[in-house]
Amino acid sequence: MKYFYLLITILTLTAALLNPAAGQPIFPEDGPVYSDDVVARIDITINPDTLAWLYEPDNQQSDIEWRAEFVFDNGTLRDTIHEIGFRLRGNTSRASAKKSFKVSFNTYQSGRKYYGVEKLNLNGEHNDPTVARAKICWELCRNAGIPAPRSSFVRLFINNDYYGLYINVEHIDEEFAEKRYGSQDGNLYKCLYPADLNYLGNDPDLYKFTAGDRRAYELKTNEEADDYSGLAHFIDVLSNTPIADLPCELEKVFNVQDYLKVAAMDVMTANWDGYIFNKNNFYLYDNPATGRFEYIPYDLDNTYGIDWFGIDWATRNIYEWDHDSEYRPLYERLMEVPEYRDWFSYYINQISALMTPSPFFERLDVIKNQNYPFIINDPFYPLDYGYSPADFLSAFTNGTGAHVPVGITEYATSRRTSASNQLQLNNIYPIVNYLSATHNGAGGSAWIEATVTDDDAVEVELLYQINDGEWQTASMTTGSDNRFSATINLPEGQSVIHYQITAADTYGHTTLYPCEPETMTVSPASAWPLFINELLASNDTGITDEAGEHEDWLEIYNAGDDPIWLGDKYLSDNFSNPGKWLMPDYTIQPDEYLLFWCDEDQEQGIFHTNFKLSKGGEELGIFDAESTGFAPIDTFIFPAQETDISYGRRPDGTDSWIFFEHPTPGISNLLSDINDQPTAQQAFFGFPNPVGHGVLFLNNKTDFTIYDQTGRAVATATNSDRFFVETLPAGLYLLRNAEGMTFKFIKN
Repeated sequence: MKYFYLLITILTLTAALLNPAAGQPIFPEDGPVYSDDVVARIDITINPDTLAWLYEPDNQQSDIEWRAEFVFDNGTLRDTIHEIGFRLRGNTSRASAKKSFKVSFNTYQSGRKYYGVEKLNLNGEHNDPTVARAKICWELCRNAGIPAPRSSFVRLFINNDYYGLYINVEHIDEEFAEKRYGSQDGNLYKCLYPADLNYLGNDPDLYKFTAGDRRAYELKTNEEADDYSGLAHFIDVLSNTPIADLPCELEKVFNVQDYLKVAAMDVMTANWDGYIFNKNNFYLYDNPATGRFEYIPYDLDNTYGIDWFGIDWATRNIYEWDHDSEYRPLYERLMEVPEYRDWFSYYINQISALMTPSPFFERLDVIKNQNYPFIINDPFYPLDYGYSPADFLSAFTNGTGAHVPVGITEYATSRRTSASNQLQLNNIYPIVNYLSATHNGAGGSAWIEATVTDDDAVEVELLYQINDGEWQTASMTTGSDNRFSATINLPEGQSVIHYQITAADTYGHTTLYPCEPETMTVSPASAWPLFINELLASNDTGITDEAGEHEDWLEIYNAGDDPIWLGDKYLSDNFSNPGKWLMPDYTIQPDEYLLFWCDEDQEQGIFHTNFKLSKGGEELGIFDAESTGFAPIDTFIFPAQETDISYGRRPDGTDSWIFFEHPTPGISNLLSDINDQPTAQQAFFGFPNPVGHGVLFLNNKTDFTIYDQTGRAVATATNSDRFFVETLPAGLYLLRNAEGMTFKFIKN
């Protein structure tokens, strides 16, 4: 028998993570899939008849994901993935000669990802002679601190035929939300024409209306619940709150500060096919970490001067940029708030600086020179609008006529000049965002942080109150990225802390954030002796649940001497949402090992959770009742896992973690390394096994100890080769000799 042990020092979290980072966006590394160092090659192999079917006009709107093979090759990395899903994507582009495609890695293997992503969008960019406008927009978003998809240029081959130069764009889904906001549990809405965010009434179902064969606000996560109440409330607040009260009320439910940055980006890049002009192409994510909606831009190909309306986008008024005859409340109402209008102007000025000839024009030259060799032989590039390789080279600076009246640099120069002339640049009020609070328990400390941005020097203070005492102030010091922090001491016992941030600049502009104090409840650390004792995050051949399915599982162990009722305690794979899954009305006995199926199939029984485990590793925890502020009972982060190999504590309930070749769901982890039956190579064993009444014989005399499935010693013997099993209840046992050799046996 091969023993597979790997001791890991695991990060055990002792702090109660309350509202961690409060939605501060994360910007993941590009990795090999989105690297700009090389134009990678993607090969799709698909049945030729299926490919022909996809191109039939009657089938082009189909979203059937057909089986295909995917190969990614960037010169140093070459991967082949079998049985991916493949289909056309887009709206009007489906009828174009140069089509766009979607690659789905998890269609035929649930949960499968490629470098952390489940899907890729391969966009043909048939409208754009540079094939670059969307790519430079995504890069601009990242440079401006806007959470947006990653992207790269790739060469696409289908059945070994060259299909041309494409942009590989990260798909916006729950994985995108997880990577940007640290959670994938919130509602994610894909908002397409005519998603104008106008108020329709208080009934959430009113926002489920359809346009064509889809909803204008299409829920892409938590589809079974189909809950639009949060969206309806956000639109109600946006539309019906008096302007004087709008900042305080809207910032409770929407990340206004980050949206104004996106709005400035839309205006400066002439993204008319987004929300502000065309009520189209954006996502809204109801971020559970903050309770606020996040605005995510989408589909940025109609930018930098592309025009179908006869509008000069480069000179259009930045403060009246929305549709001339239709109401856009998210843009228009924000422009009515003086502080918001000034913040918008501040971001316009920042993004304009990112579009200066150096380095913006230099980056365009790099893209042009890098991609030109792959345009020359692109067979689909000329088909829609007659573009030639010469057009590709000139289109970065000059228009090609029709819907492309200007080149990218021509547009950018004109837009910057016009925006500068229109800009009403006032000294702004400090922009406060991403408020977060963490603590390490009663009698310890709490840390309050916020990001503060201003066009001037700023002083930031924390205002706080503990248990209805006097309000106090503490200076907040700055670190990197304008992140300010302060520490306060906490009393013993349970406490309630109210807190706000005040930021003042030298011009006398002061921002109080939020308008109403936030509340943090600190409870004494829970003494419940409950542990997540073992888990299996990739189960292909192991035990099955009641439905006969190989699902992820975790095991909870009661290491105490008393029964513990689980009905007011929670399991979660997201520390920002500790109340994610309420455990059932069940009392776990001392030394009991209780199994939970992590499969999102709650209808299959009370021990099935509403989350799955990630093979790549993630957070996991047991949290106490809501009345304790979800005090952490057992929290940790587990590393990447292997299929059919479990990960557990050894000994049970300790901080030592081991990978187990032989998982032990429902029993002690001390029994994990023992075969049930003797083999020719096994030097120490007992027989018969299983054993009924009578004697368990050993193959040699030795001193030994017998342990039950909880790991407790139940019998010992000295210099013996047999044991009378009548004294043992039926069950599974471990026998260990003086040399540490062991085997398992069953008493019937």
